[in-house]
Amino acid sequence: MGHTRFSDRKVVVALALLCCLLWGSSYPAIKTGYAWFGIARSDIPSQLVFAGWRFLGAGLILLAWALSQRKAVVNLGAGSARQLVVLGLSQTTLQYVFFYVGLAYTTGVKGSIMNATGTFFSVLLAHWVYHNDRLSHAKLWGCLVGFAGVMVVNLGRGTLDLDVTLLGEGFVVIAAFVLAAASIYGKQVSQRMDSVVMTGWQLGIGGAALLAIGWALGGSLTGFTWASAALLAYLALLSSAAFSLWSILLKHNRVSQVTVFNFTVPIFGAALSALFLGEALWEWKNLLALVLVCVGIWLVTRDVASATK
Repeated sequence: MGHTRFSDRKVVVALALLCCLLWGSSYPAIKTGYAWFGIARSDIPSQLVFAGWRFLGAGLILLAWALSQRKAVVNLGAGSARQLVVLGLSQTTLQYVFFYVGLAYTTGVKGSIMNATGTFFSVLLAHWVYHNDRLSHAKLWGCLVGFAGVMVVNLGRGTLDLDVTLLGEGFVVIAAFVLAAASIYGKQVSQRMDSVVMTGWQLGIGGAALLAIGWALGGSLTGFTWASAALLAYLALLSSAAFSLWSILLKHNRVSQVTVFNFTVPIFGAALSALFLGEALWEWKNLLALVLVCVGIWLVTRDVASATK
């Protein structure tokens, strides 16, 4: 596909939803992985090791595929190595460390809601960085409606109160901001190199750093079986596919047009958790959340489409 295909509205919707479906599937997959590898909820160092192998594997998969397509994976130009290190350490390592430390000090419900602020950060940062991606009333309402959907899907899943701490909710919001800023930086880097190669390096570098941090803190990964190894391989494959497609979409489209689909990740996560983990699905809150998220996405993408006419 060329630039035109990746800018086509139907293609953007289809690929963005595919990425979010893959990321949504990681929720039950990670929960299952923790159980199969015997990783306790409070064992953050081992969680970082688990994540490190996942992202390092994803990066190696993408770089191997790029080599098979005869794409250049080294000597990418002046300053490219520094850009890839910054991108990998921010988008993968720093964001993941903040996210997991934050989750250790807050509830899953509050964490998932706070993490959804990343979409707001992406739209707001794009307003200041790109002259053709300004914040509008439609985008603002779309983000608010989509965020309401994320809150609805979390109703009844745990404690939701106004008690906020820096190490808990604060770190989750910082993680969301880091990811939003790094994604915009990645969009700029991708203009000067192949998106798949860029994603492969940033995942590999970020994954290696997570491994180093996890090992330094005493983490480990044991309990390998054919099933657990296959699950880890699946997580690496979904990361390589989703992150590379997402980078390509960001390269060829406005940030707000793509990132608004992140609101569907909790929806897919809830649905797939119900399918694989036996959690409840056909409840009014899940259906209402789906409607709100779809309306929010429609408002943002309609605004972007009308602006290009």
